[in-house]
Amino acid sequence: MKRSVRTFATVAGTAVLVGSAATAAAAHDGHHGPVGDGGYGFTVIRKGVPDSATRMTLTSPDVRDGGAFPAGSWANAFGCSAGNRPLRLSWSGAPAATRSYAVTMYDPDAPSGSGFWHWLVWDIPTGDTTLGAKPPVSAVSGTNDAGGTGYLGPCPPAGDIGHRYQVTVYALNVAGLDLPADTPPAVAAFTMSGHIVGYGRITATAQR
Repeated sequence: MKRSVRTFATVAGTAVLVGSAATAAAAHDGHHGPVGDGGYGFTVIRKGVPDSATRMTLTSPDVRDGGAFPAGSWANAFGCSAGNRPLRLSWSGAPAATRSYAVTMYDPDAPSGSGFWHWLVWDIPTGDTTLGAKPPVSAVSGTNDAGGTGYLGPCPPAGDIGHRYQVTVYALNVAGLDLPADTPPAVAAFTMSGHIVGYGRITATAQR
């Protein structure tokens, strides 16, 4: 009898853990399909933006939301030979609590199991609502997943599926993140996630 009780408790505990994991992973970023789901059938990439965040407007003269990346903005690396020209961005609609901005570009479709960070800039002053080739002097150009500093354009593997690149501006409720430029991208994104009060996003695609 005691053995049966212990067995039931073990199974029940496992079910609770699996259910909790599924609940935690339920809020994803719109990624299609169970990527790295361990067979449980849920998506493990979380969106990293609180539901309370104000939706902002993000625009670019170089690319539209749902469009394709312009040729000149592709990488000059990994077998691509484009100009690696950063997108020009402008945004509006930040909430009153905003004390700084950050901009990222992320590829959730990279065949890495964890996506690929192409561009991270943080500590952008509230007086700046545009970004281009040269970030503001006080801003920090972070390290991308290739180990370089600044913008790294798209270059999906040849013959792979079309990749989606999420270009996002975040309004943060702190004036600075106190992070050095060589902070790993995932750590920088995690640190930002606790301070997001608004965001705007353009998602563009690239395939070769």
